[in-house]
Parts: sequence; C-alpha cells; structure tokens
Amino acid sequence: MSEIKDNNWLDKIKDLLGDAPKDKDDLISLLDTAAKNNLITQDIFQMILGVFSVSEIPVREIMIPRPHMITINVNEELNAVVNKVIESGHSRFPVIHDKPDEILGILHAKDLLKNQIVTSDDFDLHDYIRPAKFIPESKRLNILLNEFKASRNHIAIVIDEHSNISGLITLEDLIEEIIGEIDDEHDISSKELIIQQANNKYIIDALLPLDEFNKNFNCKLIDEDIETIGGFIVNKFEKVPKKQETFEINGLLFTVLSADSKKISRVQLTIKKEQKNS
Repeated sequence: MSEIKDNNWLDKIKDLLGDAPKDKDDLISLLDTAAKNNLITQDIFQMILGVFSVSEIPVREIMIPRPHMITINVNEELNAVVNKVIESGHSRFPVIHDKPDEILGILHAKDLLKNQIVTSDDFDLHDYIRPAKFIPESKRLNILLNEFKASRNHIAIVIDEHSNISGLITLEDLIEEIIGEIDDEHDISSKELIIQQANNKYIIDALLPLDEFNKNFNCKLIDEDIETIGGFIVNKFEKVPKKQETFEINGLLFTVLSADSKKISRVQLTIKKEQKNS
C-alpha cells in the first residue's frame, strides 16, 4: 500500500513539474511549489532538502567541538566512569590518556553492563576500549554516512589538517541533519517545555516563550522582538550555536543540547548562583 501511495504523489509531482528541472535550484523551487500545493508534505520537502545538504556540508559544520566533548580518562575509577555515563545520557565516549589529543579509543556504555563487572578492584578501562575512527574536518556528510553504514560505526573523531583533534560527530548528528531532530527516551517530550533534572538543572525547549521562562525562573531576560528562549539565545550568540556551545548570563548557564544548521531545539539550564535581574 505504501508503494502505491508513493507512486500517487510522485505522479502528481510529475504532472506539476511538466518540463524536467534544469538544475538543483530549479528542482528545489518546483518541489517547494509541490509542497505549497499539498502534493507532498512539508516534512517530505524538508527531508529532501536535508538529503541535498549532506552532499555539500563538511563535517566541521555540525561536529561537536573538542572543548565540549565529554571524554573519559583511561585511569578513572569505575564509579567515576559510571557516574559520567549516567549524567551525560550518552552511549559512546572518547577515551583519553592525559591530554585531549591522546584518544585511545571509544568506550561503549553497553560494554560496561555486558561484561558484568564484579568489583571496582577488577576494573581496567583498557579492557573496554574499542578502536576509534578518525576523519578529516573536510569530509562531506554524505560520504561519512556511507562509511558509517559500511562499518556499522556510530561515532567518529574529527581531526584538522595538523592531525589535532577538532571534535567528534555521531550517526545521530548526521541523520538529524537530514530528517530533523530525533527524540530519545532522555529527551523532553513535545508537551513539556521545562523538565527538571536536578535541583539546579533543567532541560528547556527552545520554543518556551521568554515571558514564561522569566516567570518560572524569577528573572527578567529581555530582548526586543524576541518571543522565545531559543530566539533569545541565538540572538546573544549572533548565530545559530552548535551542540554543546554555552552561554552564561547572570548566573544562568545555557548549554545547547540539540541544534541543526538552522535552529536550536533544546538547551540545558544550569543555575549557578542566585541570578540577578537582567
């Protein structure tokens, strides 16, 4: 049935297009018209745009920068490793020695459970390290996607032209560039704009109205013509920030949790001290 439905909207597009598009911009314009005429949904149109974008965007544009990477030192004790895994919510971590550029490999959180550690005295992180994949900043996302598929790998370490660590990128980051944000069980639901993680930590949906944010956190963040907390943060950065970038104002620390090249979707708020009115 799904194949028949796909053929129906494809036939409608063909009827609308008439002559074959002359180039990519012509095709996008025609698909935009098709979406506006309800021949395809906006979701499908945005996904097609995402497919086009991954053939042009280099890894450096969407990677998590090195200063914001969550790493685990190979000499850390078991409790410290487990706590870091739980607090971050991630499933894969670069393992370093003493310096951030000394990446020994990747730790998969599931390996800690699968190997049934008995006591912390028996724990040696070297036993759990998997090989790391290193890629250049300039690699195009579509090429990396094919490599991820072929190797069944989900994470890569990004290096610059001098072989220094620039950051990391995951399969989820790449897929989100095509289809939009992916929610998982750790993410805030679409009905919750604020969720408390700890006494001083919250996950905030970027669409939360600025006045509601001020009311909930007893502050006065003001920016002309800005209606949402996401818009406020983007305006302060003067760009769309990348994942893990931070911004602090009056004791409120914002960390970008989810973003693409066009917008931010979710931030973590850490209240560092009693904030002052701004």
